[in-house]
This record gives sequence, structure tokens and C-alpha cells, in this order.
Amino acid sequence: MTASELVIRPATPADAGAIAALYNPYVRDTVITFEYDEVTADTMAARIQAVLDMDLPYLVAEDEGAIVGYAYASPYRPRAAYLHSVETTIYLGHEARGRGLGRTLYSALLDALRASHAHTAISLIALPNDASVGLHMALGFREVGYLAEAGRKFDRWIDVGYYQLSVS
Repeated sequence: MTASELVIRPATPADAGAIAALYNPYVRDTVITFEYDEVTADTMAARIQAVLDMDLPYLVAEDEGAIVGYAYASPYRPRAAYLHSVETTIYLGHEARGRGLGRTLYSALLDALRASHAHTAISLIALPNDASVGLHMALGFREVGYLAEAGRKFDRWIDVGYYQLSVS
């Protein structure tokens, strides 16, 4: 895949089936997400719409019409003072990893956040995850916290790293 073949565009609820298909292997086979149960297309469509309804970016990356990655921002916490803090998320299909797509997609998300009300982007990364940590650090995030044994999946404890970037 080359940059000229890649299209990054806003997601719509109509993309939910493809996004769920990309995400569910992470749910089923990894500790990268703390979700236990696979997500249906209907559930994913509602999640996409909820982000869009908050006027936050939800982007997909397409290669020859197929969704190969997605990234979005959601509210960090529900309290009013957190209004300008968002949590960022990115997932790539297996075939899209290691080709620079993550950096391109995440950069587009950060650009969209810079044009929004967001002041700070926060990412929580299940550890170890060298690829995700490397991506965040390359884009200017800095490690700001670490939670030992914050989650449990597949009968093991998972640590979480907190990464933060000012986007305003």
C-alpha cells in the first residue's frame, strides 16, 4: 500500500460492519482492548454515531475501498472540567501494520483535533505494546502515568500506560 492509494475520510455508521470486523480480532485474541465480547455492527454503528454527535473526529483509512484502519477521539471523562480532554484510539487491520499507515491515520486524527475544541489528547495503552508506544512517542505524546495490573483478561493482569499530547 502506498500513500497515494490510501484514503483517509470521516467514518459513518455505514462503516460499522467493516470496523467491527477489523476490531473483533483484537477483542478475541489480544489484551490490547479490555473488551471481552465481540462487537456487533449495530453496536459499532451506535458508537460511531455517538462520537460524531459530540462533534469529535472518527476517521477511517481505506485502501482500494477497503477499510484497513480507524481512529477516533472520545471524551476522556464525563465531568464538565474534562470537556477539552479527549481519549484517542487507533486500530489497524493486520495487513496494514508496519507500513506507516498508523502514523498517517493518527496524524490526520490529531490534525482534526487541533481544529476542534480539544486541548489535550490522552491515550491509554495496554502494556506491553511496543508498536503503539513507539507510534505515540513518534507523534509527540509523552508518557505521563502507569497503572500496574489495571485490567484482567485471559487470566492475566495487564498494565496500562498513559500518554498525553497537547493539541491546542
